[in-house]
Amino acid sequence: MQINLIQGQFSATEAVALIEQLLQIKISFHEKKISMFSSEEEIKFRETKIKRLQEELASFRKQIVQANDTYHLEAICNFEKK
Repeated sequence: MQINLIQGQFSATEAVALIEQLLQIKISFHEKKISMFSSEEEIKFRETKIKRLQEELASFRKQIVQANDTYHLEAICNFEKK
């Protein structure tokens, strides 16, 4: 199964806004999981993921805003049973 989340042309501002929202959802997911787990290992794992996502967002934002072009974005989620 496949869900097309994003597909189209976007200005730099729109592209950044969409990616920010998607990454913020993922960051919030990990923050909620931290509050549910008491394992220090699990907390460190999630904190590392949050930090990486924040760094990726900052890098993306910097590159896209500086260029100020139009971008084609595609975000597809593939689901398969394991």
